[in-house]
Amino acid sequence: IYSCCYLSRRLNQLSSHDPLWKRHCKKYWLISEEEKSQRNQSWKAIFISTYSDLGRYIRYYATLKKAWDDLEKYLGQRCPRMIGSLKESVREEDLDAVEAQIGCKLPDDYRCSFRIHNGQKLVVPGLMGSMALSNHYRSEDLLDIDTAAGGFQQRLGLKQCLPLTFCIHTGLSQYMALESVEGRNKYEIFYQCPDQMARNPSAIDMFITGTSYLEWFTSYVNKVVTGGYPIIRDQIFRYVHDKECVATTGDITVSVSTSFLPELSSVHPPHYFFTYRIRIEMSKDALPEKACQLDSRYWRITNAKGDVEEVQGPGVVGEFPIISPGRVYEYTSCTTFSTTSGYMEGYYTFHCLYYKDKFFNVTIPRFHMVCPTFKVSTARMVSRDVVETNHNEYAVDEDEDSTDTDEYEDRRRVLDIPAPSGRCPRHT
Repeated sequence: IYSCCYLSRRLNQLSSHDPLWKRHCKKYWLISEEEKSQRNQSWKAIFISTYSDLGRYIRYYATLKKAWDDLEKYLGQRCPRMIGSLKESVREEDLDAVEAQIGCKLPDDYRCSFRIHNGQKLVVPGLMGSMALSNHYRSEDLLDIDTAAGGFQQRLGLKQCLPLTFCIHTGLSQYMALESVEGRNKYEIFYQCPDQMARNPSAIDMFITGTSYLEWFTSYVNKVVTGGYPIIRDQIFRYVHDKECVATTGDITVSVSTSFLPELSSVHPPHYFFTYRIRIEMSKDALPEKACQLDSRYWRITNAKGDVEEVQGPGVVGEFPIISPGRVYEYTSCTTFSTTSGYMEGYYTFHCLYYKDKFFNVTIPRFHMVCPTFKVSTARMVSRDVVETNHNEYAVDEDEDSTDTDEYEDRRRVLDIPAPSGRCPRHT
């Protein structure tokens, strides 16, 4: 419209009709009435000035700006100190300089996001989520553009890959492929997973976490702001809860959420590490005499091959929690599978505090754990016909049985996050 207005008086009049530009300002740049008043400009002038600066991102800006705004609002109420770690936007010339430095083009959705916020400082907690289990701790920061450029990879196995996140405790990063090389799709996002059985250091498998920066970032933000990930002591924990994964026995409800840990997993040899968070709650309407204490647990663990392992043991995480009306007990534990998926179910045995000879079982609902899609290293697959696969298509050696690891359960309630130190005991 702006270009055509020079050819026709009528179009010129139409192009100066401010309500027309108001609609575009709100749709593409999310400009509010309050911001318009502060800038003391017409809607047309605002649109033109904004377009001259951000026009190349018009496909992405509104979506990413809304995601950032929603995230800031949510965290401002629940994790205020995390807001202080966010960096201001970068300039176009800064992004151009990084492209010249690494010799690769940055995708426009990535550039657009950094025109809004330049990642965060290297602090704890990380914006991209945390995980705590026994003495294993992870918290991922969203890297600023300069730090990301400094970690740009040209070595075999990670050729032309840019780190997006970094955990200062584990060294774990999520990478974005800037070119379609070594079996990766352009702009694919993944966790690296070294092949532990290969002598070739470039044999790196990949757990896929996104197909583009826009999809990766907005899907994560949506999980956070809709409550899909719990906020625990000012940190975002990437546990996924299936709303159907709840079982009620009498006055006691048990619910489970799970998470895959790529940093403790491998494709070759097949070893997939999951952590689960269990919540045990007694209804606040239960009678006082319903108070009870947990004595033991029973697990039935099934891997993708249908192999079953049964495990029994006293208490949970070395504790024998007492549950009373309105009280909640939560804990975390972990398990490993040699197959790419599996499930667990079972029950807890309680005794009544008022009637000590009365015992009863409380159902633990069946919960499934599935490894995310992965790609195997092209360095390892050179001698094979298949180069790329996912967890439904790739046959791995499956010699181990799944293992209940309650003996390694977090010995604190989940709200008491352990100090960052080392890795899970069974992997030291």
